[in-house]
Amino acid sequence: MDYSYIKRFQDLGFGLFIHFGLYSIVGKGEWYFFANPKSNEKDYCQLPKKFIVHPNWAKQLVAIAKKAGAKYICLTTRHHDGFSLYDTCGLNDYDAPHSASHRDLIKEFVDACNEGGIVPFFYHTLLDWYQPNYERDFNCYLDYLYKSVEILCTKYGKIGGLWFDGYWNKPSADWKFDRLYQMIKKYQPEAMIVNNTGLDAQGKVSHTLVDSVTFERGKPNIVDNSDRPRAGEMCESINDHWGYTKKDYTYKSVSRLLDTLLICRECNCNFLLNVGPKGNGTIPPVEKQFLLAIGDWIKRNKNFIYHVRPCDVTAINATIVKDENHYYAIIRDVPMQANESVAKSVAERTVAINSEKKVKHAKYLDNAHRVKIINNQFTVESFKYGISQYARVVQFDLE
Repeated sequence: MDYSYIKRFQDLGFGLFIHFGLYSIVGKGEWYFFANPKSNEKDYCQLPKKFIVHPNWAKQLVAIAKKAGAKYICLTTRHHDGFSLYDTCGLNDYDAPHSASHRDLIKEFVDACNEGGIVPFFYHTLLDWYQPNYERDFNCYLDYLYKSVEILCTKYGKIGGLWFDGYWNKPSADWKFDRLYQMIKKYQPEAMIVNNTGLDAQGKVSHTLVDSVTFERGKPNIVDNSDRPRAGEMCESINDHWGYTKKDYTYKSVSRLLDTLLICRECNCNFLLNVGPKGNGTIPPVEKQFLLAIGDWIKRNKNFIYHVRPCDVTAINATIVKDENHYYAIIRDVPMQANESVAKSVAERTVAINSEKKVKHAKYLDNAHRVKIINNQFTVESFKYGISQYARVVQFDLE
């Protein structure tokens, strides 16, 4: 079987996760309905009347993703509250075309992605709080789920993949994944199938047809490919919540997010970073600035992250990855040069590359400065005052 689509997914490297739905209007997280039983279903189901999405939300999202250095976007087509951002074609009227927006938001998303050169991925819930048959008649519910996913596979052209979530809610149930996954491959043979195994099953292969395992809010690791090629992806949110939350101030630092991105690439995993749009579909300004900072770092370092893979070469004070042409030494916590009245001096750090071959043609990616190599070692050049970007990358060859 041709698994080249797996490699293409791995080469994307970095994507944005977008949790967007009715809960975005409330601004208290994507589990708002479940976490607030006093807000009954009747009240929550009135939210579609307030769901007015900005006309250019999708184009703005794609523009931000490109500036952030993301190559794909995974958007919630339907989350656990059961509300769909797409036209469910008569399955129910709890969808975006029947909201105050009166539009198929997934079509707008896919069109914007295709126009902007971003690969569209679809998140879809398995767990459903809205559908009574999820608890009453599970087989009937699975037919509804099947038809819902079939719409996504047939109405929007080629997609990058489907990202399922909620299997962990009923791990012992017969989800009929054979039927669901085979249908996906029938209509979208190169679509990645991802099924999130949750917080407690990091990297677990839940089904032979799963194309990528997940590491939700965890630490990525080398993926088991003993039976077939398979990718890995870590998902993490920029703060504590996945959906937009007005009073969540626990933003992760840019340096921490960069570190996570680098760890993922060192393990040959993708990094899926989540931000939550407001109820009108726009990205909060603070989250946008974080994304732009990440994109600036990626651009300054010549986009090396996309095609790199782990390798057998090791180093002291650096991690080594490679692509088809070069090796790269990733050095973290690089200090900034400054007057002693501004910052404490830091001892020089030496990187030693463990190889019987000779290191040559070494240079920093961010400024193209040549690196002086002596016996496969070099002293790390600090950032000049006025620049402090956490990590530096040295490109080199071995002869």
